[in-house]
Amino acid sequence: MRDLQNFFVYECLFVLTFWNNISLSVEDELFTPVSNNFPEGGSEKNIMSLPLLYNHHHQRSKADYNWVVIENTTESLSLSQITNSNVKKLITLLSDFGKGSRLQNLTLTNVSVDWNIFLELLQTIWQSSIEYFNINNFTQLSNIEKYNFRYSGTSMKALALKNILVTDLYFSQDDLYRILADMNIEALTVAGSEMIHMLCPSSNSPLRYLNFINNDLTDLLFQNCDTLIQLEIFILQKNKFESLSKVSSMTRYMKSLSYLDMSSNLLRTDGAEEHCQWTESLKELDLSSNQLTESVFGCLPVNVNKLDLHNNQISSVPQGIAELKSLKELNLASNRLADLPGCGGFSALEILNMEMNSILTPSADFFESCQRVRELEAGHNPFKCSCELQAFVRLERQSGGKLSGWPEAYVCEYPEDLKGTQLKDFHLTELACNATLLLVTALLLTLVLVGVVAFLCIYLDVPWYVRMLWQWTQTKRRAWHECPEERETVLQFHAFISYSERDSVWVKTELIPNLEKGEGSVQLCQHERNFVPGKSIVENIINCIDKSYKSIFVLSPNFVQSEWCHYELYFAHHKLFSENCNSLILILLEPIPQYIIPARYHKLKALMAKRTYLEWPKERSKRALFWANLRAAINVNLPMSFEGNEEENDVTFTDSITQPLIK
Repeated sequence: MRDLQNFFVYECLFVLTFWNNISLSVEDELFTPVSNNFPEGGSEKNIMSLPLLYNHHHQRSKADYNWVVIENTTESLSLSQITNSNVKKLITLLSDFGKGSRLQNLTLTNVSVDWNIFLELLQTIWQSSIEYFNINNFTQLSNIEKYNFRYSGTSMKALALKNILVTDLYFSQDDLYRILADMNIEALTVAGSEMIHMLCPSSNSPLRYLNFINNDLTDLLFQNCDTLIQLEIFILQKNKFESLSKVSSMTRYMKSLSYLDMSSNLLRTDGAEEHCQWTESLKELDLSSNQLTESVFGCLPVNVNKLDLHNNQISSVPQGIAELKSLKELNLASNRLADLPGCGGFSALEILNMEMNSILTPSADFFESCQRVRELEAGHNPFKCSCELQAFVRLERQSGGKLSGWPEAYVCEYPEDLKGTQLKDFHLTELACNATLLLVTALLLTLVLVGVVAFLCIYLDVPWYVRMLWQWTQTKRRAWHECPEERETVLQFHAFISYSERDSVWVKTELIPNLEKGEGSVQLCQHERNFVPGKSIVENIINCIDKSYKSIFVLSPNFVQSEWCHYELYFAHHKLFSENCNSLILILLEPIPQYIIPARYHKLKALMAKRTYLEWPKERSKRALFWANLRAAINVNLPMSFEGNEEENDVTFTDSITQPLIK
């Protein structure tokens, strides 16, 4: 009779859904029951909810029972709009699904019923073949009263209650929480229900999975609770926990706990780190999105394998506080860290996430101290592209792909001119980054430069020119201070003659007689008769050159061997550039081989190469033209006051010099 009754119910459901255009399908693949492979992340989309088998036939229809059928298969049933008016009919319907039925998954959405009727519905489901029960958007209407719930003889494995609204403000906590706490199932989810408390199970609970995401639970939860000895996964994301030490105390009796999610709470270290009492079985701990600082490392489970501390207020990883020898994966992203941590306390670390911190120049010796690390995520930091970062860039090339996100996530932030440049494109020379090498190079370059300058000074006779420039400057200064009325030089001679004493015979027998006699005589300045006694030779040379319109240089091999001739050439050449006048006349008395011209006579070489000079002809027939050209080069009118006193000056200067200058 029982079999006939079940057959009749199935036939009624088939006819009902057929006339309401609901397709009935039988799935060949059964739902995989709950396993130990629970989610490891803390995001709500990964949090375990009641597993149901969907066949994607989401056609809705209303039956005479006034609920909406969302899904209806042999193993799964999903209904919506359950109210006080139709819940009794649902209880009657579900009471026919005994232990031999194939229905395993039940989902009820938008349920609004009285408390006692809801418990009656739950009791009916508890005694049926259903293993996974999911309730979404449940509103309790009447007062919560004590109910004697029978847990024995159930096939239930997982219960999920989401978005529960309790309208009764005054009720005994035992009447509500005791029913949930003592359930003999493997997985329990109460999410988004503003739940403020949960009782400890009365006896050893078979719960292996607890999910209390997005509630209002506090540090009082499960304190001194020793009955959750089989609990493996505990999710408390988005609650109001504040004390990390109390959280650790909550877990100390959970001998099987391997995963704990405490993300998005208000956790902070309260100075009682020495009282932290974590269960030794805890392997994965999520403490992300809290208010934890670096002191958190003094309150961590010693056997943890995976630790998530991202989005906190950690500014450093203190050494020697925590010895997490089993830690393999550490997430420190979105904190305030300024450098990569060492692995002194994390000897087994394999994966490290340091993204979005305040790291400017990460340590280049990280992989040396963390040799077991096979993946480092350090992108999206404000990297300062400088010499210190070069070592880290070289580290990436040597690491063999250990830097996750390279090169897109590794971009220069400072300096401003390199902002946006990927680290792989940032290069500095070894010389720019090695202070010792730079110092040695600068010292060597300085020595080479000094050596070159010294060589040039010696080769070009620079000290001699400096000395001559100093004497010229001193002579001008004395003339400025001693004879203020003669500061403006007036020309007294047509030309000053510079020659070697060895060429004096030609000068006295040929040059002077031919220029000073006859019509258009030329007034010449000669050192033997025009140098003023009492003045230095250099001062006399400068004065004679300044008071002469032209300077005649009698060039010969003897000339280039004379030191004083070099002085006279230097001062005349200086006048050439300082006064920007064409005052030099070169007479080549004898050919001068290039090899006998000293190196310091480079000005003479330049003058002979660039300026036209008069060459003394050996043939007498050509000498008239020579003298004509020379007179034309000297041609200038001197002030009359100096022309009338020529003889008097000559006599005076000649008588004054008792010992002629030898050049």
